[in-house]
Amino acid sequence: MSHISMHTHLNRVQTFLAVVDFGSYTKAANYLSISKAMASLHVKALEDVLSATLLIRNTRNISLTEIGHDFYEEFKGIVADIDNAFDNVLKGHNRVSGKLRFSSTSEYGEAYILPLIPQFIERYPEIKICYNFNSSLNDLVAEKLDLVIRLGNLADSAFKSRKLADYEIVLVATETFLARHPVQNPQDLNTVPWIANSNLQAPTQWTLSHPHLGTVEINGINQFESNSSTAIRSMALASLGVSVLPAWVIKDDIASERLIRLLPDYSLPSQSVNVVFPNSPHLPHKSRAFIDFLLLHLAQ
Repeated sequence: MSHISMHTHLNRVQTFLAVVDFGSYTKAANYLSISKAMASLHVKALEDVLSATLLIRNTRNISLTEIGHDFYEEFKGIVADIDNAFDNVLKGHNRVSGKLRFSSTSEYGEAYILPLIPQFIERYPEIKICYNFNSSLNDLVAEKLDLVIRLGNLADSAFKSRKLADYEIVLVATETFLARHPVQNPQDLNTVPWIANSNLQAPTQWTLSHPHLGTVEINGINQFESNSSTAIRSMALASLGVSVLPAWVIKDDIASERLIRLLPDYSLPSQSVNVVFPNSPHLPHKSRAFIDFLLLHLAQ
């Protein structure tokens, strides 16, 4: 029995239940949009699998054998449960509950995640939230967290991840810094001090792309480093070096010219925002609900 798919069994059971409910193969077949011959085959196949006669057919009506009756009662309940399960999933998003533990960097969290939390809680009032600010995956390993929202392209394959969005990164410095360390072309970036992001594997190695001149590889001098965009921005504003920062972190600084975008004709590869979660066969409802919610609101 096991090698026949569950779907095939359910189809046959559904036909059998309809034949009993309508008291007629013809009416059941019409209801299910199949031929009368197919309805008859379904019931016959079910009887073969069970090695039992379920229905007694005579000219006027259809009656159940004892085994047929037991089978009908048993499966009527199961099919009702399946229908209920669909209803619950469709209607019952609010029933998702439990404590959802996740983390992101504070900068990204404050700009993009925190503004969404009230809406998420309104939709899923029974979920409790525990939100940490860091970008380490270690807590995911120890299963202290359900999800981690990570910026940048991921190398770790021990986890599953879903891409939520992309964001632009830009190369910046202050006018004061550039007066001391002029950057006229990409090669100049190899000889000036950098403020590097220690979350990245090679934080001063980048590929710059130009629409007409192609790509150029740079490898800067790692003079300062931090794992926080806020700290990197502060050091850049203090004219300590050039840095690569997400466009959304320094939008106001560029508009007010506190920071200058270097080599504006060149662009850096866009980065992805990913939600990372344990590679387990069953993702809890609370996690799935949050991932779907983030995809809905963050995907551009």
